[in-house]
Amino acid sequence: MKEKIDVFDYSVKFTKDVMKGFLLTTKANGKVNSMVIGWGTIGIQWGKPICIVYVRTSRYTHKLLEENPEFTVNIPIDRLGEDVFRICGSLSGKDMDKIKEANLTLVEGECVSVPAIKEAPITLECKVIYKQTQVVEDYAEDIRKKYYCNGEGKAEGQQAVHTAFYGEIVNAYMIK
Repeated sequence: MKEKIDVFDYSVKFTKDVMKGFLLTTKANGKVNSMVIGWGTIGIQWGKPICIVYVRTSRYTHKLLEENPEFTVNIPIDRLGEDVFRICGSLSGKDMDKIKEANLTLVEGECVSVPAIKEAPITLECKVIYKQTQVVEDYAEDIRKKYYCNGEGKAEGQQAVHTAFYGEIVNAYMIK
């Protein structure tokens, strides 16, 4: 069962808890994949409710988002188990079925083709309406050094950058 929610009633939880880790779920060509995200924001852009998520261009999730520009953000009420974070946060869905391995339960989406995750019941269904690949040289020096440079302070290359996916929130609910 799903209970509709006003996404902005949960904006404080989103802002406070995103760094603890949420799941970003994608689906393309019959394959579902979830990854842990620790960066993101929700707000209003172009008069629409928006969730912006950041995915490194080298990630399998990025490939799936390019193939199907829809995603769900799955927010736990309590912290997800360490196995979920280990599997979804450090292993590639290209090589394995992370949903099965992490013992997660898929719940069919209502407005997007991507499922929700029962174990992270606050769900935002999103359709990508804009994307922007970040330019390492445009970051402030401290951010560039911390997140985008190797140990010698040199940029790691294209695979290290993120694409910001702006998803219009087309549905939001709590899985009961």
